[in-house]
Amino acid sequence: MNDLQAHRRLLLAALAGSALTPLLWPLRARAGALDAISRTDATAALRAALDKGSVAAVEKLGVVGGFLNNPKVKIPLPPAIAKIERALRFAGLQDQADQLVQSMNTAAEQAVPMAKPLLANAVKSMTVSDAKKILAGGDTSVTDYFKSKTAQPLTTKFLPAVKIQTDKVNLARQYNGLIGKVTELGLAKDADPNIESYVTRKALDGLYTMIGDEERAIRANPVEYGSAIISKVFGALK
Repeated sequence: MNDLQAHRRLLLAALAGSALTPLLWPLRARAGALDAISRTDATAALRAALDKGSVAAVEKLGVVGGFLNNPKVKIPLPPAIAKIERALRFAGLQDQADQLVQSMNTAAEQAVPMAKPLLANAVKSMTVSDAKKILAGGDTSVTDYFKSKTAQPLTTKFLPAVKIQTDKVNLARQYNGLIGKVTELGLAKDADPNIESYVTRKALDGLYTMIGDEERAIRANPVEYGSAIISKVFGALK
């Protein structure tokens, strides 16, 4: 490589760096705004936001239509059945598939209130290594961190509550009946044998989605939430 080529490469690298700099400004601004906030306050605000988000998520989803009427969180047919939905219609099984969706979402709506103490305990016991870094990470960074730390244990703890509700709507019987028919037709060979686990995972996904929506709202207007620590810390991020 001659001197001219080396100079061109250095110039291009410098231009690329300067082009990326404006994209980094929001992250740097968030991190800088938190410099005056103590680690204790940052951690307290993070937990307070998750508490608010968890309560709001349960209230919105734990009602009739909370899942079924919300496209963001509506629980769809399990993948093995969803991919053959058109074939189900031609086989005269669409009504059974629709009933399965109804029952899954109804079970989730009825089970979600039982998740409230599980979420509260998860928020309280969660280890927070660097609250300031988490808070400065983006619109749903707190929720994303919470999910990464709690999804697996919450799935295990929430499953019994979901099973109580799936039993009430005879979900396993409906699911096994539909799977039996599509298997006879050679349409589904890789169906999930545990419908309760599927509903549990999707119900928790819905809760995390709604907690994330609440985090966005807190960041947009922290004063509205009537919490001094949320106003102080999230207000500094605006």
